[in-house]
Amino acid sequence: MRLDKEGFLVDLADWNDVAALELARREQIELTDEHWAVITALRDFYRTTGVSPAMRPLVKLIGQRLGAEKGTSIYLLSLFPGSPAKLAAKIAGLPRPTNCL
Repeated sequence: MRLDKEGFLVDLADWNDVAALELARREQIELTDEHWAVITALRDFYRTTGVSPAMRPLVKLIGQRLGAEKGTSIYLLSLFPGSPAKLAAKIAGLPRPTNCL
């Protein structure tokens, strides 16, 4: 599993559950069912669109997929602290979202 200087996978085909667990461990995150639900939604979205969503589209996506109570930036920050869109994409094995600091 090769990573770029920011810790994103160089080859997206290297991603699997074990890679996700290792990427999360590097970020000091223990993946729960809630994390996996966001990761699955992100990977499905990327598979369909070829885009890693930035924060606003991610909030909207999670609200549509997992319910309005989870489609909030506060919920996503609780799972993926700091920059949820960037961190979730990294653990999901996706490219860095554009417009993410």
